[in-house]
Amino acid sequence: MLIDELHAELAKQGHPDMRPMHGFVMQAIGTRGTTAVELGRALGVSKQAAGKTVEALERVGYVERTRDTADTRRKIVRLTPYGVDALDRSARIFDDLRAQWAAELGEDRLRALESDLRRMTPANLWRLDTPGWFAGL
Repeated sequence: MLIDELHAELAKQGHPDMRPMHGFVMQAIGTRGTTAVELGRALGVSKQAAGKTVEALERVGYVERTRDTADTRRKIVRLTPYGVDALDRSARIFDDLRAQWAAELGEDRLRALESDLRRMTPANLWRLDTPGWFAGL
């Protein structure tokens, strides 16, 4: 429900192609960029699977591939301004939705729910599989 609401609002704000997994991948790419090999490691997938995801994100304009200035044999995947905008809007929308939940449940009750969910989440869970608030960040 929360993720569906977030993506519906994100679509209204100019990002109709954004999917839940895209956000996790784009967070893994980060502000400095990464290679497909490093991205695959961060996501726990093969270089080929990471490459296919990068291709999909590139087609919709969220990322671009450039040559590494330090090593021209390497290609770096970087967020485009459109990709950065999607992540920024996503964070703001999430904060607004969380605030709605806090208004409905009460801040103390929501914090307790978040705490309970963190407690039930395995410590070795793939770190990009949860929103930042869930990981306590």
